[in-house]
Amino acid sequence: MKKKLALVLAGVMTVMSLAGCGSKQEATTAAPAADGSAAATEGAAPANAELNLIIASNQTSLDNPYSFGMDKFKEVLEDVSGGKISVTVHKGTLGENENELIEKLEMGAASMVVASPGFMTSIGVPEVDIFSLNYLFDSFEHWEKCLDGEFGERMKQVVNEKTGNNFRIMSYWSSSVRDYYGKKPVKTPADLKGMTIRTQSSQVQQEFWKACGAIPTSVAWGELYQALQQGVVDSAENDYTSFMLKEHHKTDNGKYITETHHDYTTRLLLMNGHFYDSLTEEQKGWINEAVEAATAEEREVVYRMFEESKEKVIADGAIVTNYEDVDIEAFKALALPIQDKFAADNNMTAELEMIRSAK
Repeated sequence: MKKKLALVLAGVMTVMSLAGCGSKQEATTAAPAADGSAAATEGAAPANAELNLIIASNQTSLDNPYSFGMDKFKEVLEDVSGGKISVTVHKGTLGENENELIEKLEMGAASMVVASPGFMTSIGVPEVDIFSLNYLFDSFEHWEKCLDGEFGERMKQVVNEKTGNNFRIMSYWSSSVRDYYGKKPVKTPADLKGMTIRTQSSQVQQEFWKACGAIPTSVAWGELYQALQQGVVDSAENDYTSFMLKEHHKTDNGKYITETHHDYTTRLLLMNGHFYDSLTEEQKGWINEAVEAATAEEREVVYRMFEESKEKVIADGAIVTNYEDVDIEAFKALALPIQDKFAADNNMTAELEMIRSAK
């Protein structure tokens, strides 16, 4: 962690040096996309920009909710700062692998990134795996109440302290709610027995699917369409918008969707804490205002696209088993002991109770 901190500080000093010298190259030049174009970046800076922030996600689709959120961040920040802060937006052009984005954040090559929490388990913050627990939240409303309330503030504190201020959670974004999709419909956990399922790498996620009788399998997101098409895996789980944009529902092993709603996802809008602390109070205020607007935009798009994406996959021929027709209580019965064990093992019983009492 000390080595990582040294790298972070070096990156922060580099960014601050650029800003302090009044350099405009960083603020006006966007890195090209992998195909040589700059279609997924926005880097034209206001003429009076004194500081440029680089915000990035790993999603290349311009229709992804992250894209809308990042665009709103740029729009609002450049407006409220009167052009004193410019924003370069990278939509997959700094890397489609979240690990790449985290590395760039650590090195100061990115100012803010959108990332799933799981990577922190490998750098000494096992507590963040609480976000991966299935059936932790019952609805988008419950999720918002928890993340924008006491629980969310507590997790910001945990991450900041355990990473030595290397990572500061600026806000909580969503990647919608995840469902099962595969080669056959399922209504109960027993229907999954013996089926391979592509899952997230989280240990608690894999424990849940094993409890259902399925066989968790690791497949890179970019390779999953082919894996479903060729029968390498029997099924997968993700949100409507994500698998719709990748057309997984058009494969034989992806066309049956069951609304298990097992994971109301949390994504972190992260900034380097040392860099944030180096800013003036005025700059912090501008950034905080832009983050609030971007978060509202990203969530609104997530909720809207849930319905639109569902309609799209049905129109494409996918077969949906609705939430009301699934034995959700049977799935929850397998998830609750995993939640309890995780909380006990990681001294997070109080945090788990915050979530449960907010229902």
